Amino acid sequence: MRKLIFAMNVTLDGHIAATGDDIGWSGGEGPDSSPSAELFQWWTEQMRASELSLYGRKLWETMSSHWPTGDQRPNATPAEIEFACLWRDMPKVVFSSTIDKVGWNSRLVTGDAVAEIARLKAEDGGPMDIGGATLAGAAMRAGLIDEYAIVTHPVLVGGGTPFFTALDGWVNLNLVETRTFPGGVVLTRYERRR
Repeated sequence: MRKLIFAMNVTLDGHIAATGDDIGWSGGEGPDSSPSAELFQWWTEQMRASELSLYGRKLWETMSSHWPTGDQRPNATPAEIEFACLWRDMPKVVFSSTIDKVGWNSRLVTGDAVAEIARLKAEDGGPMDIGGATLAGAAMRAGLIDEYAIVTHPVLVGGGTPFFTALDGWVNLNLVETRTFPGGVVLTRYERRR
């Protein structure tokens, strides 16, 4: 059985996007709003450790608008080139009822997301990561997420898209890692208690 990991950048007040789907706060301390090199490397290692990425529509649109050609941009750093290549090669499943095609080693699922995630989770294989508030919320409510990696940025946005969804009951977690990155960004990683 595969492990399912929900990892995202989050504001201190618990949002993955500010009102209007604004994620400009997640960049870090650089003048170009890029994350620290250490944090960017952590995200690269997360991708490298995963065998399959599951995307909701909004996150897919954000990622696919930049990373397919991220390594070809004139000022791309070696870290960005590495990430773009990993992203393109990573097998991906995109869940959406409003888009009709996906590319870059991806397949589209338009039906029951929870049933497909449960099917993928039951297969043999390495870890899967899941991203996107609506998709992850459905997996959370179905009890399918095994690990939460919360990368908290020291910013308050006052509203927007929450990291956690409303649940019908408690989910008990064990803290397995904490780490601090430049700019006051803090990683907390939890596993679901069985």
